[in-house]
Amino acid sequence: MRLVVLDMAGTTVCDDGLVEQAFSAAARRLGVEPGSPEHAAHLAYVRATMGESKISVFRHLFGDEDRAQRANEAFEGAYGELVDAGQCAPVPGAREAIEELTGQGRTVVLSTGFARATQDAILAALGWRDLVALTLCPADAGGRGRPYPDMVLSALLRTHAADSVQQLAVAGDTAYDMLSGRRAGARLVAGVLTGAHDEQQLRAAGATHVLGSVAALPALLSTYESGAAARGTAP
Repeated sequence: MRLVVLDMAGTTVCDDGLVEQAFSAAARRLGVEPGSPEHAAHLAYVRATMGESKISVFRHLFGDEDRAQRANEAFEGAYGELVDAGQCAPVPGAREAIEELTGQGRTVVLSTGFARATQDAILAALGWRDLVALTLCPADAGGRGRPYPDMVLSALLRTHAADSVQQLAVAGDTAYDMLSGRRAGARLVAGVLTGAHDEQQLRAAGATHVLGSVAALPALLSTYESGAAARGTAP
């Protein structure tokens, strides 16, 4: 497993309801008031599609492109304000896991469904700008986020870290992360239980493994490769 693609919010970065708070602020700007039936229905959809590109979510909810873009802009602004206010923290053990993966000789890429400006704000708040080889948002992969495989495959093409998709590992906290990894052909697709979806949802979407958190990923990869070596098969 030469290349490891990790999700951010809910996987390596604590969410703690920030996505829902930012969504409520965006919806209010478009006239959808918290507590209304429309808001409840929208929030249910946001929860069900955690991990998907946010602009795609807003296109579904608000229909026309202008309203979707305004909602996305409001969402990104609200989320950025929460980050600036200090409401952003790493999942316990996440930085250490990334450093251990790098120390094992693997290339690590961080991906997100947020826009680049929001991703950069999170990286700056955590002091992670130089932590990994590459960071990706949907715009970096031609505009398509999860559940499409584009960001995972872009990581492969841009880093040149792996010879094939069989040397890819993907980890995330949502069903969309699992779908993205499986569609990219990654051999190992690990779900983590620190975010939006539970073990049943993750496995139903194709998770090959489910971990308590990303902190357990370095050990899983080492064990996986050792087992493959003992069997005389390619890991």
